[in-house]
Amino acid sequence: MVFSSLVFLVLFLPIFLISYYVIPGRFVKAKNAVLLLFSLLFYASGEPIWVVVLVFSGLWDYTIGLFITRFRGRWQSKALLCLSMCGNLGLLLLLKYGAFFLSLIGVTATFAPTLPIGISFYTFQTLSYTLDLYRGEVKPQRNPITFLSFVAMFPQLVAGPIVRYADVEEGLAQRRVTAKSFSYGVTRFAAGLGKKVILANHAGKIAAELLGADVAFASTGGVWLGTLMFMFQIYFDFSGYSDMAIGLGKMIGFDFKENFDHPYTAKSITDFWRKWHISLGSFFRDYIYIPLGGNRRRAVLNILLTWFLTGLWHGASVNFILWGMYFGVILLLEKYVLRGLLQRVPAFIAHLYSLIAILFGWLIFYFTDLGRLAAFAARFWGAGGPFTDPRTTELLLGNLWMLPVLALFSTRIPARVAGRLKGAAPYSEHVINFALLCFCFVLLIGQSFNPFIYFRF
Repeated sequence: MVFSSLVFLVLFLPIFLISYYVIPGRFVKAKNAVLLLFSLLFYASGEPIWVVVLVFSGLWDYTIGLFITRFRGRWQSKALLCLSMCGNLGLLLLLKYGAFFLSLIGVTATFAPTLPIGISFYTFQTLSYTLDLYRGEVKPQRNPITFLSFVAMFPQLVAGPIVRYADVEEGLAQRRVTAKSFSYGVTRFAAGLGKKVILANHAGKIAAELLGADVAFASTGGVWLGTLMFMFQIYFDFSGYSDMAIGLGKMIGFDFKENFDHPYTAKSITDFWRKWHISLGSFFRDYIYIPLGGNRRRAVLNILLTWFLTGLWHGASVNFILWGMYFGVILLLEKYVLRGLLQRVPAFIAHLYSLIAILFGWLIFYFTDLGRLAAFAARFWGAGGPFTDPRTTELLLGNLWMLPVLALFSTRIPARVAGRLKGAAPYSEHVINFALLCFCFVLLIGQSFNPFIYFRF
């Protein structure tokens, strides 16, 4: 089940909200139980068998967490932390990467018929709990239902943002929803749904056609247009999901941290990665990069290792590793070579450089087949094919109106306009939300192309 499905919007969400709010606010534990029940139903709607892994992962860290605190400051605490990491990362490596690593040495094996949805997200969430417990930054959760409601919380379960236990520790024990916060949640959800259904799906269909074509007939213009559309698709797809998750969290009293900050306005790749998938970047920074030594020692090696793991986190394929290392190398160049130059050149030039580097990075990300990746990368830089072709020209001319819209909604301008409009006419927010939801309903009734890219991670 996805947020942008009629089943979720018409059945699941209304039934959940009614069940959740029929319980008085002072009975937080009962609300957590309802949240857990519906979260497990939400997850089971996609892959019922993998609910077992989700619950096991949660109970594993819940149990270990109780003993980590009991033995704080002793060797047993460190041993328990290692046990938590081995259990969680062992499952992740086996189910997501086992077949991939064996294939690198020529062994064919299958450990699971399908990948557990969202396993990378909830693995990192439960790991953050035991790591923060070991550091003494959070208190142990003694109620297993409450802890599992954190692990399985459906608004952010399958595609983030990565919510650390510290972010919701207080809310799990006590939370309050006002009419204002609920209204804000509806607005964020409607905005995210619009990003997904109106913008991401439209861009994705064009990207799939142009990048899914036979490379023998691909042109440089076609590859650029297809990659550009994929760049917009993945942004509006993922940031739209994050907006919906944040909105749903607000509706039930949780404050999830922002996951995107208009990354395509960046003037360097360093700036881009401060604005893109913020929850993942902060996780790798706090739990991998800084513990390795950060900037204090072996900074180059630490950056490369962190970005190797960032790429690998996205999928069991060589192209994701290449994608991570590609950005790792650029970040090193910016840190040690290009920093002064990027500060001196006109902002337009710095922005253009960033967009081209980001665009080529998304081309690497798109193709898991290395042969197709090499061929399309050659076309991207103008080698081996025509500059354009009739179908690319047709798609470009037919979507000239869409490109400025996609670019505009990648900036802060729409939010600023909406804010001023709300200030002048307070009820305009509700009118816009209603119109946006109705329009998305109409589109969803007739759409068959409705993927969520980050579900596979």
